[in-house]
Amino acid sequence: MTKIIAKDKNVVVPGEVLAEGMDYLPGFGTYREEQKIISEMLGLFTVDGRTLKLIPLSGKYVPKTGDTIICKVIDVSFNGWIVSTNSAYSAMLSMKDATSDYIAKGADLTKYYSIGDYMVAKVTTVTSQKQINISMIGPGLRKLQGGRIIEVAANKVPRIIGKQGSMVSLLKDTTGCRIIVGQNGLVWIQGEGDKELIAVNAIRKIEEESHLSGLTDKIKQFLEKETKKKL
Repeated sequence: MTKIIAKDKNVVVPGEVLAEGMDYLPGFGTYREEQKIISEMLGLFTVDGRTLKLIPLSGKYVPKTGDTIICKVIDVSFNGWIVSTNSAYSAMLSMKDATSDYIAKGADLTKYYSIGDYMVAKVTTVTSQKQINISMIGPGLRKLQGGRIIEVAANKVPRIIGKQGSMVSLLKDTTGCRIIVGQNGLVWIQGEGDKELIAVNAIRKIEEESHLSGLTDKIKQFLEKETKKKL
């Protein structure tokens, strides 16, 4: 008979026995050793159907194809833009992936994006040598204007977004801010008055307390207190 030893949503350490038996499968951050499933990293333990897995509590962003990220232009070349990805690797935005407009050869590319501009983009390719290409063509992909950018731990992004976007929707609805969460740990927030700062503080609270149970209720209480709204 399988016995789950670790508690769901608890923090576990490397080498900790999570379950005994063969009814469950080892998922991300875990491995099987005979009848036992064991943690291989520091993380938040979760039970997903028959799979036992961990959400890492540390680590920098590693670009993956299909990710939607927030980038910053750091250089303009003759055929496109070089952007930072909040990781160890920069990425290339070519002219053909930057806009549906025709860009003539030799055109001034800073008319589209200049050094220091932030954008929401999609990672289209990541080679084995970590050469990364991004695209600005697609729903929601655009240059960001105004607002502020904050950085969070990339592994906390799923908690900030919430299941089916529930947490970030709560933040948007309560504060009235426009919020975009990049999978690379950069978050864009644009709001009026102190609402922008309330959203920032709420996101910091989610980041710090992501390993605790009842997080949604804690954030609702925080937002009710800060906005004077009954949720």
